[in-house]
Amino acid sequence: MKNNFTMSNWELPTLAQYLIEERRRYPESIGELNSLLLDIGCACKVISKMLGYMSLCTELSDVSTEINVQGESQKALDVLSNETFIEATQRSGNLVAIVSEEMEEPYVIPKNLAQGKYLLVHDPLDGSSNIDVNAGVGSIFSVFRAPEDVIEGRRPVSKEDFLQPGKQQIAAGYAIYGPSTMLVLTVGRGVHGFTLEPYTGEFRLTHPNMQVHKATNEFAINASNSRFWEAPVKRYIDECLSGSLGPRGKDFNMRWVASMVAEAHRILIRGGVFMYPRDSKNPEKQGRLRLLYEASPIAMLMENAGGMCSTGYGPIHDVEPEQVHQRIGVIFGSAEEVSLIESYHHNTEDQSSYEESPLFAVRGLFRK
Repeated sequence: MKNNFTMSNWELPTLAQYLIEERRRYPESIGELNSLLLDIGCACKVISKMLGYMSLCTELSDVSTEINVQGESQKALDVLSNETFIEATQRSGNLVAIVSEEMEEPYVIPKNLAQGKYLLVHDPLDGSSNIDVNAGVGSIFSVFRAPEDVIEGRRPVSKEDFLQPGKQQIAAGYAIYGPSTMLVLTVGRGVHGFTLEPYTGEFRLTHPNMQVHKATNEFAINASNSRFWEAPVKRYIDECLSGSLGPRGKDFNMRWVASMVAEAHRILIRGGVFMYPRDSKNPEKQGRLRLLYEASPIAMLMENAGGMCSTGYGPIHDVEPEQVHQRIGVIFGSAEEVSLIESYHHNTEDQSSYEESPLFAVRGLFRK
């Protein structure tokens, strides 16, 4: 049998080699961030393997009796993925504490283990509702620096230490578990995609300097919530659906995967705009997605790839978190489309006139 694993595969830099090159830009660094990111990569490899065995092991796909802090049923894989992240990252002396979608309180690194200077926030298995149908899922993560007095041991870490705006992230990324497993990462200098190479088990740099196309004709939104949308979102979607005969003068395609990671990955590869905006379905909530470990990491990735990430009213990275599990409206992707949607949110005169517009009320595809 012919071996198709050519030398060109070996020539692709590994994740470790890429991180070493990045570290050389900062002579004062002693490599803790590199070590943490490699630990995260290891966690993603384990989760990828678990997903691969899922259909052979019924226990992995069953819904447990537990309800997580979000009020959502936890699958066994949600719990195992969370435990995998903790086990893979807590022993290298790089972390102080971890926040996860699956835990109500931060996990503080035990005192018998070495302490570091970073805080990790993550969604260990995004899109887990897709597991039963073997569709796209992923992991999202973000790294912040802990306050100096915590690093120096002058006080214990607290939940409030995680309440940092996205612009203070040190690194962010996601893993997507599909036909191939990919780790997509930014440390503030571009966005780079690493594909898990099955022969050696290494993440190899296959997608350097990923860029979001500035223009697009694809959008992703959960159309079943249309009756709850704010006027600017209704206006934007109605214009897209009007196609070449409408004010945009071009046809659009709609996509919806129900996994933020899968949506973000598609947009990084071929452009598009994703919307999970604030709506009136649950008036007490500002949105559906979590700010710290979903919106902020994706915002850092999009902005480092030339895209935008917004609440509709302003950049996600400027939002000051008030709670570790805070929800927020999220719009990200191609800069031209996100800017247009923001302009609709800021133009209050157009909003009121559009809400009362006979065109929208009578002929619109998504009626109020």
